[in-house]
Amino acid sequence: MIDHIAIQVADVAAAAEFYDRALAPLGAQRTKEFGEFVGFGTTGHTLWLIPSSDDGPARELHLAFAARDRAAVDAFHAAAVAAGAESLHTPRLWPQYHESYYGAFVRDPDGNNIEAVCHTPQGETPPSGGVPQP
Repeated sequence: MIDHIAIQVADVAAAAEFYDRALAPLGAQRTKEFGEFVGFGTTGHTLWLIPSSDDGPARELHLAFAARDRAAVDAFHAAAVAAGAESLHTPRLWPQYHESYYGAFVRDPDGNNIEAVCHTPQGETPPSGGVPQP
């Protein structure tokens, strides 16, 4: 349903460096730079980082990125923390969402709650080329 989303960041270059590292385990990378804007995705430009347009306090945004498997969730968390993110929740099952919901949450340098989630039961492989959906 979502084609792309843009989030405002205080420092586009610093945020882009963070997302370069944090999204790599999920197969995402920097896909386009357009003026001050930086796009990321696995195909296309799903996430855009844009400069903040005001000096007021940032409002927390929650973004959840699909992970192919639980190992990718673990690698996302490790990469994000190594890139300077605050760990909000280490990788684990969240059965209150559903029995196979495996996710990890971090706070990015701009205060956003960023998650990687895998919906596939342990040991199962999603369909070829696809990321599992709930």
